[in-house]
Amino acid sequence: MCARDGAELVGFVNVAWDGGIHAFVLDTVVAQRCRGHGVGTALVRAAAEGSRAAGCTWLHVDFEAPLRAFCLSACGFRETAAGLIAL
Repeated sequence: MCARDGAELVGFVNVAWDGGIHAFVLDTVVAQRCRGHGVGTALVRAAAEGSRAAGCTWLHVDFEAPLRAFCLSACGFRETAAGLIAL
């Protein structure tokens, strides 16, 4: 999904799907000048709506500490336990 300001691309989000009930938000990016104006939140909302329409029950996201408020507060994700292996 993309966000545009006229012809200019100002944000996008990718959604991966496992073929079942799980979708995954990846690579949410918003142009610096557009941050704090709801563009990222709207992109994640569209990702959630598209995932729901595709029959998914869960939408997952991984994030680092600086994005905690955006993911949990602005986008409505809830905190869960997860695992990670550095490769």
